[in-house]
This record gives sequence, C-alpha cells and structure tokens, in this order.
Amino acid sequence: MAALLLVAAYGAFLIWKVNETGNRINAGAKKSSSVFDTVKNLANPDSSKLDGFASGRINILLLGVAGAGKPGTNLTDTIMVASLNTKTDQVSLLSIPRDLYVQIPNATYQDKINTVYQYGLSQYPKDPEKSVEPLESVVKNITSLDINYWVVMDFDGFRAAIDDIGGVNITNPRDINDPTYPGPNYSYEDFKLGKGFHHLDGAVALKYARMRHDDPEGDFGRAKRQQQILQAAKNKIFSTGTFLNLPALNKLFDDLGDNIKTNIQSDQFGNFVELTKQLDTANINNQVIDAWNPGSLLVVSHLQVGNMRAFILIPRIGIGNWTETRELAQNIFNTNAIAQKSQEIYAENAKVAVINESGNATVLSRINSLLTQSFGYKNVAIITDPQKNLEEKSTAYDLTNGAKPFTLNELVAKLPAAASYAPPENFKTLTTKKNPDLILVIGQDLISKYGMAQDSFADYNNSNGANE
Repeated sequence: MAALLLVAAYGAFLIWKVNETGNRINAGAKKSSSVFDTVKNLANPDSSKLDGFASGRINILLLGVAGAGKPGTNLTDTIMVASLNTKTDQVSLLSIPRDLYVQIPNATYQDKINTVYQYGLSQYPKDPEKSVEPLESVVKNITSLDINYWVVMDFDGFRAAIDDIGGVNITNPRDINDPTYPGPNYSYEDFKLGKGFHHLDGAVALKYARMRHDDPEGDFGRAKRQQQILQAAKNKIFSTGTFLNLPALNKLFDDLGDNIKTNIQSDQFGNFVELTKQLDTANINNQVIDAWNPGSLLVVSHLQVGNMRAFILIPRIGIGNWTETRELAQNIFNTNAIAQKSQEIYAENAKVAVINESGNATVLSRINSLLTQSFGYKNVAIITDPQKNLEEKSTAYDLTNGAKPFTLNELVAKLPAAASYAPPENFKTLTTKKNPDLILVIGQDLISKYGMAQDSFADYNNSNGANE
C-alpha cells in the first residue's frame, strides 16, 4: 500500500511539475495549459497531433544564446534543426554556422545569421513568439524546411541542466588546449581536455561545446561537439536513473523553467514522449553545413569594416543561392541520394567549354574553381572570346542531345544558368577545337552572386576575436 501511495505521489508531482514548467517556458500567445489538460495528454498521448506529423517530418529549431548579463546576450551561438521522421523513425541534426551571411527579413540589409534572433527581439520586444519568426523565416529560406517548433536555451540553463542530470559521458576525439577560451569580463582563460573518454559536469560540458580556437575545423568542429553533447544529454535524461531521481528531476525542471523559452505547450509534452518511444534516437544522422574542405557547401568571404575584415560564410554556388543547402536538408535522411547524383555526373565525365561573357575576371575564376575543385569536373576548358561580347544571361548549351543530363542539370540548378540545346554559331565556332559536350556561357547575371572576394579557411579560423 505504501509503495502504491509513493508511486501515486510521484506521478502527481511529475504531472504538476511538467504543467508548471511548461507554462513557465512557453512563449506562445495561447492560454496556459491546465493541470487537467496535462494529465489527459500524459495519460493518453497522441503524437499524430503534433505539428508536422502528418507530413512525415517534424522540424524543431534549437537555439543557444549567452543569456542576460553576458557579452552577445541574444546572439545565437548555436543554431540547429532537429528533424524527426515520423514515417521511418529516423532523427537528424543539422547545424547552421553562426557566421552565415543572410538577408534580414523585412529589412534592406544583410548580416550574419547569429544576429537575426536579436533583431527579432528588437522588432517584437513584447511578443516572445513573434520575435523568433524572422530567424524561422531565414532558416526556412536556407533549408526549405517548415519549422514546427523552436527552443531557446541560454548558457546558464545548459550548464545547470547538465549538472542536474549528473553530467554527461563523451569521447573526445583529440587533445584540446585552448588558451583563448572566453572568460568573464571579456577576458581569456585556458581550457584543456585530453583525448579519450570523459565524464563532464555542466561547466566543462559548456566549454567543450563552445571551444573553437584549438579545433582544426573551427566553428564546424564546435558544431559537431554541440551535437555530441546534445546526444549524450538525451541519453542521460531518458535513463531510468534520472527519471527516478526526484530531487534531480525537480531541480532540472526548475532550471529549465528559468532558462528556456519554447512554443511547445505543456499539454503536448506527452505527445513528444510517445513519439520518442518509437524514434531511433540511438542512430542520429548529424550534418554540419561547413566550409573547411573541398566538398563543403560554403566558402569564406569577408566584409571590410573600416580597417578590419569581418569574415562571413556564403554558399559556394553564389551569395544567396541556397540550392545545395536545401538539397542537403531535404535529403538528410537519405544522403545517398545526393551521393548517387554525384556518381552519375562523374560517370558522364562531360567536357565543358567555358566562355566568359560577363566582362568580370573574378567571376570566371570563381566559377572555374567551382567546376574543377568543388564539383570535381575533369574536362573544363576556358575559351577566350576575342570579340569580348557581353551576355546578360548565363546559359548552358547541351551539344549531346540530352546524353549528359546530370551534368546539365547541375549547371542549370546550381550556377544557376538557363538550359539550351541550340548554341549560336559564334559559340560553336569558338569551341570547335575542344569538341565539348556542353558550352557554359557566363553572363553578367552571375556577377552579383560570385563577385565577392573569397578567403581561405585558415584566415577565417585564425580570425579569433573578429568572429567571437
């Protein structure tokens, strides 16, 4: 009898705490959920009622900010999209770098993506839910994903939550020795962590998740570590030991309530728990949109601010062209589809003649590098037009009558360029000796996309304070 009373008391506490915490952290305009609604949801959860379930994919935007009283209070140090596939039970995490250069919604300027949430707060200071909408819009533009839910957590909440669940276990792939980890009052401090297995408390876990200066992959290595911590925390939270530790659970809910904002209602928590039971959370597909290797979807550029260079990240296929990031986000549960397309292009081994009719040498250099290094084309010939004619639009002319469809489609979709099967005689004459499969004519329309300077990853990674 005593045991039954204890179980009942525990259940009553859990329901009350879930409801109370949910109402504290919810930033939506909806009315607070009642304890009755929460009880009903936890007793009879229905994951099919979650937004996005019917479409087969639930997307949750995860944001990490410094928090009140810290430098860069509302700059999003972490931006991830967690996707739950309700048809295949797969889970994915897609990390978006904070230095990505984007158009600010309803504004006339561009800036780094980590400023967009702060911009939203300035536009809607009294509406926490609407303040996230500008960043949701930007993320949707980059990924073509509908954002169903969002969560914002600050550093204090992260650190406290890790401590509340008793720390996390991780395996550090390499020795870390960073003497420039951000300390209090704009200072620096040492952060060292040896290679191998570690049990991390909240303070060390936060440093492990934030450190970037002693990582050869810079911000992108940090994104991978953030995903690693997130998975470790998920494993610990859903362990039996955590759920049966009443004081720890109470403290966890309190700390989450103080340091998290979300649009998830407390009477939806049961639906998420029910969904989690069927998801394959042991095999999460982690992807980082990066710029540190030849196959990366981004490249490094910069803006000149007085005498300083402010480094930014832009798509390798031209500023504002999100074709490749959308393709990755849409196919994140089956990246083999992207690899298969690349294999088809490799097999076609198309000969491409490039004629620069834009009048801009930088654009020609960028596109030549894109084709030969990023795309891996082996047969690219640069053809000089002695007449130096100018073309307004870029066009890819197919001389094979459709025999190289994958290469043509890539040029058309990614540069972008128009497709044609009837090249003018002057272009055919210019390229006769090369006997190409395709003629790519670079027009003036690509100047705005490829005209920005391109810097090295080493410059970006060594910029330290400029990107901190």
